[in-house]
Amino acid sequence: MFPGRRPPPRAPPISFHPAAAPPGGERFTVVIPTWNNLPMLRLCVGALRRNSAFRHQLVLHVNDGSDGTLAWARAEGIDHTWSRENAGICLPVNAAASLARTDWVLYANDDMYPCPGWDEALWEAARRIGHTRCFLSSTLLEPRGLNPAALPPEDFGRDPATFREADLLAALPRLHRPDWSGASWPPSLVHRSLWQLVGGYSPEFSPGDYSDPDLAMKLWRAGVREFRGAGRSVVYHFRQQTMRRLAANDGRRQFARKWGMTARFFYRKVLRMGQEYGGPLPELDEVPGRLAARVLSWRFHLLP
Repeated sequence: MFPGRRPPPRAPPISFHPAAAPPGGERFTVVIPTWNNLPMLRLCVGALRRNSAFRHQLVLHVNDGSDGTLAWARAEGIDHTWSRENAGICLPVNAAASLARTDWVLYANDDMYPCPGWDEALWEAARRIGHTRCFLSSTLLEPRGLNPAALPPEDFGRDPATFREADLLAALPRLHRPDWSGASWPPSLVHRSLWQLVGGYSPEFSPGDYSDPDLAMKLWRAGVREFRGAGRSVVYHFRQQTMRRLAANDGRRQFARKWGMTARFFYRKVLRMGQEYGGPLPELDEVPGRLAARVLSWRFHLLP
């Protein structure tokens, strides 16, 4: 074992609680992990129900849930998995996704507000691609930050108490961009056959840092070349990042050791994240700087 490489922490047991009477007719299975964040979760789920053009299956993973989240999920009749302690992102999302009844699995965070039309735009992007070997993302709108795949930042609130929903909905007609390349971050949509083929999120990245680029790379290695962001699928992201309360894994190093390049190089040069969408991405041997990136990645093997 290389210096500094540690096994992932042991995850708590996860139990499975499918709904007693599945409604049927859903388009996506929307998987949301949550950790004692009930006001934000209720806002997110309420927006999913109000602002979706299609019916979707919702599956939660409830970490702990002692703030009332577990009781609320049961009272609402929502499919869910549960762990008594916080199990992070990777294993909980995989567990929740195993309850999927639809052909498409979408992973989202509990601090997101999907705007009207979010699902229609994603579905239309998938339809235009014309096959299921693709990875799609919505376009985030955030109150701060410099996300190359997001819309320019605008602050419509940082939590449910300060959220200016009416102002956001009034501004929605101007909040869009062209479709973009490099889909990887949630909300992210993948066909269930691909999800199962690559095994979902990798447990060695628990509790979850750099699990998104790792999943994208696994899909790349499985032959996916369509990584498309839907510019009219707008989701407001409060950026509460409740999972940051967990001790983070060294995902940057893990990714470089596993794949022979940094996540930064993969996002910028291979997936071309944030650039205007131009169709399927080129093969890796056509990407400038790939050999230098491989050599540079070895510093993560050699340094403690």
